[in-house]
Amino acid sequence: MGLKPDHWIRKMATEERMIEPFVDNQVSDQVISYGVSSYGYDIRVADEFKVFTNVFGATVDPKNFDPKSMVDIQADVCIIPPNSFALARTVEYFRIPRKVLTVCLGKSTYARCGIIINVTPFEPEWEGFVTLEISNTTPLPAKIYANEGIAQVLFFEADDECEISYADKKGKYQKQKTIVLPKL
Repeated sequence: MGLKPDHWIRKMATEERMIEPFVDNQVSDQVISYGVSSYGYDIRVADEFKVFTNVFGATVDPKNFDPKSMVDIQADVCIIPPNSFALARTVEYFRIPRKVLTVCLGKSTYARCGIIINVTPFEPEWEGFVTLEISNTTPLPAKIYANEGIAQVLFFEADDECEISYADKKGKYQKQKTIVLPKL
């Protein structure tokens, strides 16, 4: 990186438009924190959610996903039922440079409540809003707060550009604007 990690993130966010909107500091007053952190960036969850339901008797099949297995919710707070799951998206839009790979981990505030956040790595030259996978592992309903922090993105810059980027592969989740369901 050469620069201190937080300086590198600021530089990439402003010069390369890597993160938009970009919050240049850590916001933590009465909210689950988001914005620049020491070695990464804490992303926010938007107010759009898809929560699993068994009302229609659908089967979860990653090769033939039935959208009827989810209900759409737009709200400042999303309640995920016990032992259930939801999809959401980030507030931030990402444009990952060709020499960068990210890893995203859930925030400890949610993890300590039994809420697990899963996000696959953002590959070089991937761009879009991130689809977030949120699992409530508890026997109780769980609250997710829109427009607040949910996970931390860690950035890894390589010495050389990758041979084949996500854009080169024409990845199926490229430039997603909404919550994107599984597809082949």
